[in-house]
Amino acid sequence: MSLNFHTRNKIRAILATTRRFSEVIVLHTCSCSDDIYFHKRLFARTRAIAYFYSSWSSDNRSSIPGLATGMRGQCVERDDLDDRKHDFDGIGETGSKESRISSSGNRIYSWGGEKCNRDGFDKFCESEEEAGESEGDSDDDFRVLDSYMQRERREVPRRIEVDEDELRHPLVREICRLIDLRAAWTPKLESELKRLLCSLKPSQVCAVLRAQSDERVALKFFYWADRQWRYRHNPIVYHAMLKVLDKTKLCQGAKHILRLMVRRKIEIWPEDFGCVMVSFSRAGHLRKAMQVLTLMQRAGVELDISVCNTAINVLVEGKRLEKALRFLQRMLVVGIEPNVITYNCLIKGYCEMNQVEGAIKLIEEMPLKVVLLLIVSYYTVMGFLCKEGRIDELRGLAEKMARESTLLPDQVTYNTLIHMLSKHGHAEEALGFLREAEERGFHIDKLGHTAIVNCFCQEGRIDRAKDIVDEMLLKGCNPDVVTYTAVLHGFCQIGEVDKAKKLLQQMYKHGCKPNCVSYTAVLNGLCKTGNSSEAREMVNMSEGWWTPNAVTYSVIMHGFRREGKLSEACDIVREMIRKGFYPSPVEINLLIQSLCQVGRTGQAKTLMEECLRKGCAVNVVNFTTVIHGFCRKDELDAALSVLDDMYLNNKHPDEVTYTTVIDALGRNGRLNEATEMTKKMLHSGLLPTPVTYRSLIHHFCQQCRVDDLLKLMEKMLPRKNCKTAYNQVIEKLCCFGHIDEAYKLLGKVLRTASRVDANTCHVLMRSYLKHGNPLGSYRVACRMFNRNLVPDLKLCEKVSKKLIILQKLDEADRLMLRFVERGCVPPKDKQAAFG
Repeated sequence: MSLNFHTRNKIRAILATTRRFSEVIVLHTCSCSDDIYFHKRLFARTRAIAYFYSSWSSDNRSSIPGLATGMRGQCVERDDLDDRKHDFDGIGETGSKESRISSSGNRIYSWGGEKCNRDGFDKFCESEEEAGESEGDSDDDFRVLDSYMQRERREVPRRIEVDEDELRHPLVREICRLIDLRAAWTPKLESELKRLLCSLKPSQVCAVLRAQSDERVALKFFYWADRQWRYRHNPIVYHAMLKVLDKTKLCQGAKHILRLMVRRKIEIWPEDFGCVMVSFSRAGHLRKAMQVLTLMQRAGVELDISVCNTAINVLVEGKRLEKALRFLQRMLVVGIEPNVITYNCLIKGYCEMNQVEGAIKLIEEMPLKVVLLLIVSYYTVMGFLCKEGRIDELRGLAEKMARESTLLPDQVTYNTLIHMLSKHGHAEEALGFLREAEERGFHIDKLGHTAIVNCFCQEGRIDRAKDIVDEMLLKGCNPDVVTYTAVLHGFCQIGEVDKAKKLLQQMYKHGCKPNCVSYTAVLNGLCKTGNSSEAREMVNMSEGWWTPNAVTYSVIMHGFRREGKLSEACDIVREMIRKGFYPSPVEINLLIQSLCQVGRTGQAKTLMEECLRKGCAVNVVNFTTVIHGFCRKDELDAALSVLDDMYLNNKHPDEVTYTTVIDALGRNGRLNEATEMTKKMLHSGLLPTPVTYRSLIHHFCQQCRVDDLLKLMEKMLPRKNCKTAYNQVIEKLCCFGHIDEAYKLLGKVLRTASRVDANTCHVLMRSYLKHGNPLGSYRVACRMFNRNLVPDLKLCEKVSKKLIILQKLDEADRLMLRFVERGCVPPKDKQAAFG
């Protein structure tokens, strides 16, 4: 199909423009210093070409294949400003929406009527990387408030709702399962995950992110999914990812997500900047957290009360209460009205700084329009007073609340006070408020009574708790299973298991059926008193009455373990696994450790392998415990075999694992293998620990292989410096009688001339004296004086006496004269010093 005259003219103009751009590229390479700016302009032109090319019909494109191919090559746009390369945690950044160039040459993006200067954003991020961590109280971060323009705003709901059905969706659960298997990924698994990803709705992607127990894994999945072909994150996913990151210290990840949103022209909510602020604050970067306000201003996103509240909370959490108050004053000046959340953040800050009077004064200054919400502010102060046990002030605050704020304490107030006092261990005071509430006609439900009962039980005052339960029965407020379980737990804590068993039977008489928690409390009491077999029988008889859970089996397993009945404990673990209850790595490790301590390391290894086959979460610590058990028995071949099994099961050894094997090899004289194992540890990127240094130094010095030790230490010290490494070598050589070898290393110790070095020199001097060589001690003392280190006077007096006995009078005289020159021995006492 032929092109009309008008279309051909357009094509000629575009091709001419392209040729001119090629000439500009050559000139720009020689003269322009701002490459990033040039590429931005070039990409803008390329998008114009892409827009024209996409406007043709399919017939027109097919009629000019050569031009179509060339244009298609120019239409590929990628955001290459970020040079990060990822695999699972990678990301390929793309963008395709419209933009325009401002008169100053900077690119301006439009987000729903708001403008964002992208260049200003990137420059801010670059300057932020170079900024120091000054935590001064400068108000420079408040300047963003000065640009606030007060105008009527329409509140837009911006909540990201992920309902429980999405979390339980089969697709979401399958993707979470595949993510958990990421350490053993194969191309087939990754292909399956890619296929499922394209079937997810945006809300389901958010559910996958929120379902991850480790936020770092969620971030890696976000990056991985973003670089997949024919998939693009929905804007809601970016908001959800930032919401996940604000619970962590992954501030750099949160900042990177924000930069991606800017580059891809995704509308940024003020709450997104708040998430980044919180993440920086959690990471301890208070200054950078406050700089996010400036970033928000440069991005063209206007402040709102939620971001201001976040800023105040960040300052309060950073112990900058005065700065938070100044921020509040600046908010009032520019016309941002604080709400009850603002005041509550400041009240919390006052309480954390132990300034209750300031908190109460702030409550009095709160505007009348929030008077109905004052009760929340009072509860914040009351919670602090309850925690501190300041009951008199608590009552005074309640009276002040009724007198000045016309907020009479109601049933909710009393319930709150009772729960707060009980939580912090003030049972009698909580009971006093319960009596007062009942005198005023309020009805405290069983939850309030149960809180007091539990508090009394934790204090060991079971009789008082039992009296309250009897009062509840008289009042018609029947105790529930939670109340009885608290009393059962209290009886078991003080060893009254028989009374607990009787109360268990009485519960049926009062129409309250015990549940699994009730029985587990009694079983725990039996196991603590050494009756684990009886507890096991109760579990066997539980059918039809109650159903044991994982905690129940764990209690009995630990009971058998404490009693030394390890075979029965292993049987309990196997029964747990058969019934679908998987013991945690900590529980497995405790049992493995007990088996190793009694020399049953082979059985420990068998149990660990069985748990691993059944799907239990066996970790590196469990393998290390088994290896340590074999090393204690000097069964090094078995220990090395378990080390190989770790690699086969994709469990990478850590520093403790390597150190355990290195120590065992050195103890058995296999120093060459210990050296190779140390090099392997360093090659794996692991750093030697102080225990690693001590172990190697001990075994190499014992066999006087100093040269090999020094060569090995030269490789270890650059990776993980140990300031006392050479001190330890000298002291160990002295311990094993290799004094001359120790003296050769004295120069490495005297480089720093610290107190630790002086102690090492004293060890060497005593070793020389012990072997009848006071001249060696004299040489060490002289070298100490030359390095401005003063030896121990009493030790040098012993050296002087030994030198006199050997007729070395000149050396003895010079040694003591050095002390006189230093002013350590007065001249008149010189003769006494020679003694």
